[in-house]
Amino acid sequence: MSQAHPDTSTAFLDACIAALGAQHVLTDAHDTAPFVTDWRKRYQGAARAVLCPADTREVAAVVKLAHAHRIALVPQGGNTGLAGGATPDAAGGEAVLSLRRLNRVREIDPHNNTITVEAGVILAEVQARAAEAGRLFPLSLAAEGSCTIGGNLSTNAGGTGVLRYGNTRELCLGLEVVTPEGEIWDGLRGLRKDNTGYDLRDLFIGAEGTLGIITAAVMKLHPQPAARVTALAALGSAHAALDFLALAQRYAGPLLTGFELMSDFCMRLVGRHFPQLRYPFQTHHAQVVLLELSDNESEEHARALFERLMEAALEQGLVEDAVVAESLAQSQAFWNIREHIPLAQAQEGLNVKHDIGVPISRIGHFIEETDAEIARTVPGARMVTFGHLGDGNLHYNVQAPEGVDPKSFLAENEKTLNRIVYDSVHRHRGTISAEHGLGQLKVDEAAHYKSAVELRLMQAIKAALDPLNLMNPGKVLRTPRSTGEASA
Repeated sequence: MSQAHPDTSTAFLDACIAALGAQHVLTDAHDTAPFVTDWRKRYQGAARAVLCPADTREVAAVVKLAHAHRIALVPQGGNTGLAGGATPDAAGGEAVLSLRRLNRVREIDPHNNTITVEAGVILAEVQARAAEAGRLFPLSLAAEGSCTIGGNLSTNAGGTGVLRYGNTRELCLGLEVVTPEGEIWDGLRGLRKDNTGYDLRDLFIGAEGTLGIITAAVMKLHPQPAARVTALAALGSAHAALDFLALAQRYAGPLLTGFELMSDFCMRLVGRHFPQLRYPFQTHHAQVVLLELSDNESEEHARALFERLMEAALEQGLVEDAVVAESLAQSQAFWNIREHIPLAQAQEGLNVKHDIGVPISRIGHFIEETDAEIARTVPGARMVTFGHLGDGNLHYNVQAPEGVDPKSFLAENEKTLNRIVYDSVHRHRGTISAEHGLGQLKVDEAAHYKSAVELRLMQAIKAALDPLNLMNPGKVLRTPRSTGEASA
């Protein structure tokens, strides 16, 4: 987006200061720096200002000003995204709209099993406030201590509980949204049935702020389980893991709340960089599954069920070995192995990351076929394959061969490896982004794989709701023309 005329920019900033207060309009490079670089340090942008409204009314005021002055806005929550969706471009003409000050829990309704929260509330705070009310908010992911519920909604985050509870979209009943013109849509209805027209809620969830600004939401709560049983199971292949998943679902049904796949190299990588998280088995196995049962009856009931499941799995030759957590501390240690895989990757060096999804039944074939093609193309490449097997979402990452400079590996191979992986995903009728969003990282790749019909429908929605292209331009999809450019 081109820079606005200096007079226009000054007038916009002056108006924002009048609306928010000078201390909440950041323009100094030192103050704006944390807001213009993404979490992975992949994108470095620039912003004419970082705007920090305190409530929905102030968000609406800022959006109205941006609309009047033709200034593009980039909404941002905890800035933990992995696709550059909350980072401004490098031109310096956009303004970052930080939602961090919208951090209030407005209401908890235990009988309706809902919690109404503002967009800037940290995910861990939502979990904690739900627990205080004797309820469970089941969305859980590695960044839960810093990501915000608005960001979770904007990317339709998944996490470890999708198998039982669904992703963020399925956990949301209602939204409050500021439209691109600065109007406030109050859709904070805690209803599970509302068949009165187009589902606007679902339109804004997953849109990454390109259609409007989510300022608050009504989220579903669930009963707190009476007990959790966590275990690690060793298997010989991804195909065996799929058969084990089917068996676990047959035995446990809705009590199965976690089913995470981790390849042997993932486990070795964690052990290399975090030796305190020791490998739990005597010998190495091709795949390890972390599974968790959540029981509303008792720990004894959950353990008895798990024992029957493991007996059947061992008898059928699906599981080669298993270890059950005997305490909360050991359960957390198992989960720590899973959550430290991305951290171990970072310690190992730059790598090519993929957040893909394929039909669950195709996961084994996808891994075999794609691994083989990558091995032919980049001999020695190390595959870091892990993720939410129960919902078909894999983090399918490629690490440089041993001894190869990671930075050079990334520069020379990223484009080729992306094409191999995404072509394979497409053949298996999957998606190139299962839970991280498109942001600016995958916007062109998405356009390559989506049909012309689908792209036209998306562009029509964008043009109808944001005709000036002021809401997070350049993310999710490319618009045919940039109608939101400020005059030079």
